Amino acid sequence: MRLSEELQQGLVFGDGAMGTELMSRGAPLEECLERLTLDQPDLVAGIHRDYIAAGARVIETNTFGANAVRLSRFGLETRVAEINQAAVTLAKQAANRADIHLAGSVGPTGLPADEAAERNIDRAAVYREQLTSLLDAGVDLIQFETFLDVEELALAFRIKQELAPDIEAICSLACSTEGRLSSGQNLGEAFDLLKQAGAGIVGVNCINGPSAMVGLLRRISVDLPLAAFPNAGYPRISQGRYVYPCAPEYFAAQARELADLGARLLGGCCGIGPEQIKAMVEALQSYQPNPRVQVRQPAQPSSQDDIVVQQDEESILDRIAAGKKVIVTELDPPKTLSLDKFFEGAKALSEAGSDCITLADNSLAILRVSNVAVGAMLKQLYGIMPLLHLSCRDRNLLGLQSTLMGLAAMGIRHVLPLTGDPAKVGDHPGAKSVYDVNSVKLMEIVAQMNQGLNYNGKDMKANTRFVIGCTFNPNVKNIDTQIKRLERKLAAGAQYVMTQPVFDRSLVKLVAERTKEFNVPIFMGVWPLLNGRQSEFLHNEVPGILIPDEIRERMRGLEKEEGAAAGIAIAKEIAEESMQHFPGVYLITPFLRYDTTEELAAFSRGLG
Repeated sequence: MRLSEELQQGLVFGDGAMGTELMSRGAPLEECLERLTLDQPDLVAGIHRDYIAAGARVIETNTFGANAVRLSRFGLETRVAEINQAAVTLAKQAANRADIHLAGSVGPTGLPADEAAERNIDRAAVYREQLTSLLDAGVDLIQFETFLDVEELALAFRIKQELAPDIEAICSLACSTEGRLSSGQNLGEAFDLLKQAGAGIVGVNCINGPSAMVGLLRRISVDLPLAAFPNAGYPRISQGRYVYPCAPEYFAAQARELADLGARLLGGCCGIGPEQIKAMVEALQSYQPNPRVQVRQPAQPSSQDDIVVQQDEESILDRIAAGKKVIVTELDPPKTLSLDKFFEGAKALSEAGSDCITLADNSLAILRVSNVAVGAMLKQLYGIMPLLHLSCRDRNLLGLQSTLMGLAAMGIRHVLPLTGDPAKVGDHPGAKSVYDVNSVKLMEIVAQMNQGLNYNGKDMKANTRFVIGCTFNPNVKNIDTQIKRLERKLAAGAQYVMTQPVFDRSLVKLVAERTKEFNVPIFMGVWPLLNGRQSEFLHNEVPGILIPDEIRERMRGLEKEEGAAAGIAIAKEIAEESMQHFPGVYLITPFLRYDTTEELAAFSRGLG
């Protein structure tokens, strides 16, 4: 009998999490757990047997991350078919019973669509390769699980339908306790989309523990068979292993409530082992669920007209809309705790005509004082508008969002998301880069916060009012590639653009021509060169900076006052050209030499 038919008749029990069970039995955190189907087949098969002995009748292969994208982290991207087929063989040998449904586990690639496009990765091909391997090996159904993005799940499901439309699939999403995906879409809408695509079984798994998942199911209504696979609460790490607190009796009691709320396929995710499954099966073996209780849909996210965080400072977009030219000046936070010169420079630049001071976030992976702290001091002590770079290198998803919420609470509005230079190229080469997301995804997160939702779709009870910037590098041979990247950034929510420093007036004109249809403020980067040696250093050693031969020749051999004067003259030419085409300019202060950008700010203010 097909699984969907069994679910129409009553409860069916699934297994727990193969991954955390493997780690609880000795597999290290950093191991590729899917590879253990090859390296430790007895361990994997033994866990399958333990779940079956506990009463599970739907068991999953150890293939959640066995796609080319995830396996590439371990150098195993060429062994997708081998790993998936070995996993199916092990699970079949362990099951060896006609009443066991063997589900091929398929997880997300972990790549947003824009990042996949940027890296030239065809996610459809990635899923096709893994699904073909699982189906050829003879799984009974496919279990898509822990998908945060319903569009990616729909893509994977469509590939499955193309390959094997008669094979059933469980389509399981991971979402916040409020019933929202990371996009802000509510779970009911996502299930409707999957139903329209042809899904016959939908569900939720991961993120939420048993109690939270009970609350989640109270919020949703679905007319398809529903699967519920909660985590075992929240873990701690002990001696390199995940340890979960969820007692078997507690899990069984919560599973009863999940059944009453409409779940028909019951199992577990992270931290749920054979002992919890056994307790659940024993408690619910002959249980008749109560009629489904009244459900309610989660509240819609706050609109921009609803409550907002009090980020009340005027934005650079407001000034542009009022017909004013905007002067943005970068002044890097210092590398030491000697801050007097920095604040003197910031005040001088503001008095010279700079509308805001933009603060890099440990640029070039070189340690500096926190730009968040310095930006707050500029705003609170001197009334200077800060524009903060925010790098994905140094913070994970939690840290990035926490920082953004803190900025909102302090009334700081202007942010410029950056992917960030790798940590190993800076002055702390032993530090590790994070890169949970890239700059484009961070822009999407900030834009979603402006709608009152965090990354996981959780209502923040207030809307932020961030003004989102992005970078653009015109110093390339093929500007078309950069234009396409800029289009993706604007689609992600960017509202203004700041470029790498430009030293060629004709390049300013080219950028103006190629971006005129975008209808977004662009601030061309202007860097006042200090001497001939610096111009050669920037051209040859700093990524993203290209100084034309003509300009390098003008600077060649010039030192001290003569060099600085020539550099300022060149910068004024670029600033003047930029102000003719764009609503402002972006001045970059070299090495805290704010006297140079002070002069340029006054000059640029005089132009408009």
